Amino acid sequence: MQTMKKKINPLYVVLMLLLVCMTVGCSKQEDASGQSGTSTNDQSNTLVIGAYSVAKDAVGELLPKFQAEWKAKTGQTVHFQESYEASGTQARAIVGGFEADVALLAMESDIDKLVKADLVSSNWKQAPNDSMITRSIVVLGTRAGNPLGIRDFEDLTKPGVKVLYPNPKTSGGAQWDINAIYGAGLKLSEEEQGKKDPAVAKAFLEKVHENVESLDKSGRSSMAAFEYGVGDVIVTYENELLARIAKGVNYDIVVPKNTILIENPAVVVEKYADKHGNRELAEAFVAYLSTPEAQRIFAKHGFRSVDPDVFAETKSSFPTPEGLFDINYLGGWDKVRSTLYSKRGVWYQVLAGL
Repeated sequence: MQTMKKKINPLYVVLMLLLVCMTVGCSKQEDASGQSGTSTNDQSNTLVIGAYSVAKDAVGELLPKFQAEWKAKTGQTVHFQESYEASGTQARAIVGGFEADVALLAMESDIDKLVKADLVSSNWKQAPNDSMITRSIVVLGTRAGNPLGIRDFEDLTKPGVKVLYPNPKTSGGAQWDINAIYGAGLKLSEEEQGKKDPAVAKAFLEKVHENVESLDKSGRSSMAAFEYGVGDVIVTYENELLARIAKGVNYDIVVPKNTILIENPAVVVEKYADKHGNRELAEAFVAYLSTPEAQRIFAKHGFRSVDPDVFAETKSSFPTPEGLFDINYLGGWDKVRSTLYSKRGVWYQVLAGL
């Protein structure tokens, strides 16, 4: 007996494929509470966030809190689209067309890139705390028990000590790390000579860099490499190590005598927020980041609070180094960019062995 083969109409196949594509193509957008809703063309209740990688865990906890607050205030359910990258990479992506409504970046100079691209107004610092939402310091992380006896940046120059920090070309965290080491070199010259000596600071940075094992894309990537077993010491944000220790990873934190205060900004990317019709939502979210509730969440994830009361509550977890300095000790970001990171700057001379 022969099996009869039914001939299928090609038009029927095309229609069925089209139906499947239309069904799959109805995208679902997950909100911060884990609920899903059908995506619409209305962008006014969808907040696009471009953040530096280290902030990811804290922001992930903040979003549902803000979502609930916005719902109570307006009756509107806000959805989120999030991107986490190394700060420099994120800033370049936003300049290049990634339409983030809000940018949380590692440092002021990355916001300046958005200002130069006419995405953010030049008076962006005219906000509480100069638009800084978190603080930290550069510290050293060692293996459990600190087997090499690391006590300060000077110990990173010893033979055989394998050091990790990320690439300052892509990572804002790396620039803070290098600023801290260079500044520590200036502090040493002041102690020895009674004045800042850039030549001493450069030589100090060179000695540390000779022991660097790898330059990763971001602070988070550098931490991942360290957790994988690469290197003996990582130069990183205090909050990165505190967050990992809180999750059960066994590291020691070494706070150098002379290190830098890190300040991390958040801004509304006005051009894109206006384009999407959600300027009010974006401004509300940035303002929320400075509230006591948000600041306590940041502190939980190892950041130093910009809110004086919250910092007072948590200061026992955040020792103040004897020689703590800020970016102004190095002359401010404009001078740092020209001195360290220009095409002929100190950092590139160190890389080239000049």
